[in-house]
Amino acid sequence: MNTHFVSPQQPISLEDIRRILDTNMVLGLSDAAKQQIVACRQYLDRKMASQKEPIYGINTGFGSLCNVIIPDDELGQLQTNLVMSHACGMGDEVPVEIVRIMLILKIQSLSYGKSAVQLSTVERLVDMYNHKIYPIVYQQGSLGASGDLSPLAHLCLPLLGMGEVNYQGNKYPAAKVFKEIGLETITLKSKEGLALLNGTQFMGAYGVWCLLKSIRLNVLADLVGAVSLDAFDGRIEPFKDHIHLIRPHKGQLQTARAIRENLSGSEILARHKVQVQDPYSFRCMPQVHGATKDTTAYVSSVFETELNSVTDNPTVFPEEDEVISGGNFHGQPLALALDFLAIAMAELGNISERRVYQLISGIRNLPAFLVAKPGLNSGFMIPQYTAASIVSQNKQWCTPASIDSIVSSNGQEDHVSMGANAATKCFKVIENVERLLAIELMNASQAIEFRRPLKSSPKIESLLASYRKLIPFVQDDKIMYQELEASLQFVKTLSL
Repeated sequence: MNTHFVSPQQPISLEDIRRILDTNMVLGLSDAAKQQIVACRQYLDRKMASQKEPIYGINTGFGSLCNVIIPDDELGQLQTNLVMSHACGMGDEVPVEIVRIMLILKIQSLSYGKSAVQLSTVERLVDMYNHKIYPIVYQQGSLGASGDLSPLAHLCLPLLGMGEVNYQGNKYPAAKVFKEIGLETITLKSKEGLALLNGTQFMGAYGVWCLLKSIRLNVLADLVGAVSLDAFDGRIEPFKDHIHLIRPHKGQLQTARAIRENLSGSEILARHKVQVQDPYSFRCMPQVHGATKDTTAYVSSVFETELNSVTDNPTVFPEEDEVISGGNFHGQPLALALDFLAIAMAELGNISERRVYQLISGIRNLPAFLVAKPGLNSGFMIPQYTAASIVSQNKQWCTPASIDSIVSSNGQEDHVSMGANAATKCFKVIENVERLLAIELMNASQAIEFRRPLKSSPKIESLLASYRKLIPFVQDDKIMYQELEASLQFVKTLSL
C-alpha cells in the first residue's frame, strides 16, 4: 500500500490531498517530522522546569481565564479538561470525507515542530487515519477564531478514549474501537490540548473539499454548457480566441478554448445560423465561467498556504527560545476566501439555470418544454422550477459569513472570523451547483435530440451515448425525480 509521508520539508498541495484520498494512501511521519516534534516537546519540558513566569494555556487558564495560574501537578488535567469542555458541537455530523481531510491537515500542521505535542499524540492521529477510525464531528460550534475549537475537540476526543467514531460504516464509542484495534489512548501533557484544538483544520478541510469539487465542476460546466449551446443551435464566433486575447483574463481564455474543443466537429454547429447573436447565458460563458475559474485559482492559492502553516497557539520556537501567544488560529484569510468561492460557484449554477430556461422556452425550433405534445405533457417544465429553487437557495447562502463577528470569552476573543460558517455554507452551495449542472445536462440532452439527424461533436455524442444508458429520452410525461437523481449520479461519476 502506498504511503504519503508527512514532512515539514515537503509542502503538501491540493493535488497531493486529492491523490491521498482517491488512492486510499496511508500516512506516515517522515524522520524530519519526528525529530522536530520530539525536539520541540523536549524544549518545552526544559523550559517549564526552569521558568517561573506563566505561559498562556500551558500553566494558565484559557481565554478570559488566562490570568488564573494552574499548579504543575494539574497541567495534564488542564489539557484533558480543555478537550472535554470544548466538545460542544451540534447540528449535522461532518461527512466522513471532510473528517479524513481534517485528520490529514491536523497531522501536517503538527509535523512542523512548533506545537510541543508528544510524538505519540501525532502518531496516534496517524493510526486513526490509517485504520479508518473517523471521529464523529459536528458542523456547528466554531467561530473560526481561537481555531475551530469545538469541531477539533470532537476530532481529538478519541485520543483520550472518549467520544464516538465512525468505523467500518457504523458509529461506536471510541474506547471500544481503540481496544478492538489494540491502540493505546494518550495521556496529554502540558500544552497538548491547546495544540490539538487551536487551528483551522475544520474550515480548512471543508475548503479543500470545496476546491477539489470546484475544480472538477469548472470543467463540467464547460462541457455541459457546450451541449446546451449546440442544443440551442448557438453560434461559435463568441468563443474564437482573438476576441478573448484582447481581454485576456486567464479563466476567460481557458473557457473559450474548452467550449471550442468540446464542440469540435459538430454538424449542428457548422450549419448556417439564422440568429445574429445568442443570449448572454450562452455567449458569455467565457466571461462568467472564466471569472469563476480565476476565483477558484485565487482561493486555491490561499488554501495551499494554509495547508502548510502552523495555526495553533501559543507557538513554540526552540531556536529562538520563545513561546509566543499570537493569532495564527484566526480564520480570516479562509473566511474571506470561502465566501468568495461560494459566490463564484453560485454564479456557475445561476447561468446554468438560465440556459435551462432558454432551452424549454419553445424557441429556436425546439418544442415548448422539450416534449413532443406540450399541453397534454408538461415535459421539462418543472425541472426548471427545481433549478430556480436551488439557484435562489444558493443566493441566500451567499450572504458573506466573514462580515460578521460576535464577541466571546468575556471580551478576550472580541473579533472572530466566522470562517467555519463560511465553510459549511460554501459546501452546500457547491453541492447545489452539481445538482444544477445535472439538471442542465438532462435538459440539453433532451433538446439535442430535436436536432436529429444532425450530430454534435464526437466528444459530445460519446457523452450522450453514455448518458442515454441511464437516462432515456422523454417521450411522454413520467415521474421525473428519479431521472434527476440518475442525472446527478452520472455527473458525479463522469470521468473528466
